[in-house]
Amino acid sequence: MTLQEAIAALEALGNAEKAAEAAAYHKVNRRYLGVSVPQITDLATAWRADLALEDRLALASGLWDSDIHEAKVAAAKLLTQARIAGDEGAWQLIASWVPTFDAWAIADHACSAGARRLMSDPTRLDQVEAWTTHPNMWARRAALVMTLGWTKQNFPKPADLTARDRVLGWCALYVGDKDWFIQKAIAWWLRELSKHAPEAAGLWLAEHGPYMKTWARKEAAKYLESEAIFDQAPPAAEENAE
Repeated sequence: MTLQEAIAALEALGNAEKAAEAAAYHKVNRRYLGVSVPQITDLATAWRADLALEDRLALASGLWDSDIHEAKVAAAKLLTQARIAGDEGAWQLIASWVPTFDAWAIADHACSAGARRLMSDPTRLDQVEAWTTHPNMWARRAALVMTLGWTKQNFPKPADLTARDRVLGWCALYVGDKDWFIQKAIAWWLRELSKHAPEAAGLWLAEHGPYMKTWARKEAAKYLESEAIFDQAPPAAEENAE
């Protein structure tokens, strides 16, 4: 499967009306084909089965660099896999995309691929930590979206608890960032954590929640039995949060 063949396969599924809708929705100036995510997933799954890892990385790199919306999604799908033997090349390729993120859908598909590589090797969190101060908001957001795996563990090992606490520290640093997507990412992380570790989520929110945007704080506490305690932030904190 060559890059040209892969793009041609995506183009063959294109829909001009849906492409126009996607362009209006995502509001990023790039080419859109109007191909659905399930269709892209089916193509990427077939390509992945037929390609050696080295060829898959080359194809994913070319698809991403094409700057076609659906091709970028396909690039991420090619590398979205729980286990990849010798996955350092896959991780480094995904990580190289992070500073170029400019829209939530593409970022989230790439983060889904990256999350699996992080869970397979948590030492990569050292690299992710650098994103927390990146000038690109989407890169800062990726540090939380790509680490969501540590919110979903019912019986985390000590190393997982260390990783979880590390990301909660990043969440605390982000509280002062009032960008909607950053506040949403903090709320997403805490909300998911509360399903599996409500005490940890509650303790974090008790300390930092008053300084979040009101809507984000409420979303973060959505599944906590004690969420009512976050309905009223201290006046000074609430003023800062808004």
